[in-house]
Parts: sequence; C-alpha cells; structure tokens
Amino acid sequence: MSTAIRTALVTGASRGIGKGIALQLAKDGYQVAITDLPQQRDEALETVKEIEQLGVRAHFVEADSSNREQVFKAVNETYKTLGSFNTIVNNAGIASVEPLADITEEMMNRINRVNINGVLWGIQAAAKQFESTNQGGKIINACSIVGHDAFAMLGAYSTTKFAVRGLTQAAAKELAPKKITVNAYCPGIVLTPMWDLIDEKLGAYHNVPRGETVKKFIDSIALGRGSNPQDIANLVSFLGSEKSDYITGQSIVVDGGIVFT
Repeated sequence: MSTAIRTALVTGASRGIGKGIALQLAKDGYQVAITDLPQQRDEALETVKEIEQLGVRAHFVEADSSNREQVFKAVNETYKTLGSFNTIVNNAGIASVEPLADITEEMMNRINRVNINGVLWGIQAAAKQFESTNQGGKIINACSIVGHDAFAMLGAYSTTKFAVRGLTQAAAKELAPKKITVNAYCPGIVLTPMWDLIDEKLGAYHNVPRGETVKKFIDSIALGRGSNPQDIANLVSFLGSEKSDYITGQSIVVDGGIVFT
C-alpha cells in the first residue's frame, strides 16, 4: 500500500452524499478539497471543519460545476493549496421532477449543464492535472439507478444519468493508457434533501401526502430500507483505493436491491 499523501476533490460536497463522501475519504487518509455554490458557503465551511477534525487538511473552493473555467480553477487550486491531487469525485448534481410533456428548453439546458457538462469538465480538468504531474489517478462520477432504469416523471434527470454512464465508459477507454481509471457510483433512494424534493414533487403530482411516495419506493427495496450517504461513501472509498485499480468504465449500483444489472 502506498504511503504517499493522497488528495481528493469532491464537487457539491457541502451536504448530502457529497459530504458523506468527503468525510469518508478523510477517514481513509485523504486530504480533501470540496466545492459548492456561493449560497452553500456556510455549510461547506462547516464540512471543512469536520474534515479537519479527522486529522487531515481540507480546503473549500467556491465553484459552480456547470462552469468549465470554475471547475478547472477548483482542480488547480486543490493541487496548489494541498500539494497533490490524485482523485476527483464529480458529485455535484441537481434533480428535476415533471412529466416529459412539461419539460422546457430552459429546464433541459439547466440540468444538462450541471449533471452532464459538470461531469465532463471534471473529467477534463482532472485528466489534465494528472498528466501535468506525469501520474495516473482516479475519476469517480455521480450516476444513479435511473441511469440504468429510467423513472417516470424523472425523464430529464434519467437522461442526464444515462449520459454520465456514456461519459464514464468513453473516458475510461481514452484515459486507460495514461493509468487513469474512470468509474461511477449509482445510488438508489438516498434519504437526503434531494430525495425530500423528489418526494414532495411526485406527491404533488399524484395527490398523496408528503412521505408517501418515498415510502412506496423504500417498500420496493430488497434490503428493506432507504440508503444514507455512508452507503454511497463506502463504495466511493473502494473506488478511490488501490483495491479498485483493475476496475474501469463501470457504473456500479448501490441501492439495496432495486435495479438488478
């Protein structure tokens, strides 16, 4: 096992799955930089404090993942501030709940910019930094079970996650000669603010009380419970470790048993 200091950048990590991943990587011994939007700054700084309390260095970079220049800046700042860069987790993403007939051009462009473009910019920026230091690295992308089996009323969101699977496969093939692996994690029903929003909006469309929709989904899970950020962070911990060095191009489901691939 290498004793070199490892450094990861996790995008959209002030809360939810991203925060869980950032904390787990810190427990694994990584220095961790995180990004998020200006309105999440206070939460992000609290996450940085929690990471530092685990005995590793941490850093916050204010960045919008839909903005290519800001993503490249975040990677560069991570390397300059923490002194190394080995792993990126392209976690930032947004959800969208509506019938296909109601999706507007503006809505589609917005979710594409964050969920697809943001992953692509992260892949590009990380690969450039890895190459500049003549080293391999790990690129880990946020996909979803809806990238394997689309959900009704989440058509736009599902589309972006199918795209992330494609980006993950293409990047894995292109970057393998440079000793860069590219994989994705595919969460199911994770009990975070994003699923609170999905539950609320689906409930409104189907005229059922808040909580009923997510309960219906949870009832379909083989292991009998919704997941939490730690469930996802455990997989990312593996994908970021030397134990996954012979795995690339995969979008791995971690959902307790909803989608079987």
